Amino acid sequence: MLEKLGRNLPCWCGSGKKYKNCHIHFDEELEALEKQGEEIPTHRMIKNAEQIARIKESCKVNIAVLDAIDKIMKPGVRGDEINDLVNEVTYSMGAIPAPLHYEGYPYSVCTSVNSQVCHGFPLKSRVFKEGDIVNVDCSSILDGYFSDSSRMYCLGEVSPARKKLVEVTRECMKLGIEAVKPYGHLGDIGAAIDAHARANGYRVVDSIGGHGCGIEFHEDPFVSHVGEAGTGMLLIPGMIFTIEPMVNAGGADYITDKKNNWEVYTRDGKDSAQWENMILVTETGYEILCW
Repeated sequence: MLEKLGRNLPCWCGSGKKYKNCHIHFDEELEALEKQGEEIPTHRMIKNAEQIARIKESCKVNIAVLDAIDKIMKPGVRGDEINDLVNEVTYSMGAIPAPLHYEGYPYSVCTSVNSQVCHGFPLKSRVFKEGDIVNVDCSSILDGYFSDSSRMYCLGEVSPARKKLVEVTRECMKLGIEAVKPYGHLGDIGAAIDAHARANGYRVVDSIGGHGCGIEFHEDPFVSHVGEAGTGMLLIPGMIFTIEPMVNAGGADYITDKKNNWEVYTRDGKDSAQWENMILVTETGYEILCW
């Protein structure tokens, strides 16, 4: 439910205008949709022009870090070398790695290999090998604004099965992004992703998903990668969130490492892949922020 404001108070969007001269009619339209049974976002989920511009600057750091990783990812690279490079590029651009110390996470990046679904530790002892598939999940903070995206890497000669999983997962992300339309629904995203994964014999992890991002690392809304089209929260221009499907070659179930309470693996030991990007809902569709 939207916060009620007095007509003569400053608008919630930060424009400096009085509410009655700015977003009052926009809010009235959303309230009318809510009365029709639609789930609508809060004001906090709708970013203003300045916030969007600052988030985009953070995204430039995110892109630069992953571009640097592109140049070194090959068999024989160690997890700690990835972590060191993330720190080097991020700090050189005046930014901070968002994962470092986030809820106790001990590294600056996540590197998840083969059967790891997410949150893999970039360890010195973890040497990536010929034939591995690796997800590198990078998140950055620049002047208090957050960005978050990930890429998959196929190292050397990868089996056809692994290559297909990586390609289909990227297609799932792309279809999820293409499902983003102003005044569409969050469920449209998950429906598109899940349908494509299942058509290829895969399963999507349903309880780990995308999220709002920009003012904080993880904000509302939760973006499920399974769902029913035409259901869920309305997608309103100004919303920014990640789409990051985790697609498993086997079942959707996963387990979390009991020793560190972070690293997530497929329960059946089969491979998993993930691609991630940040999306801005616009008046005419969407804008991809991190590629």
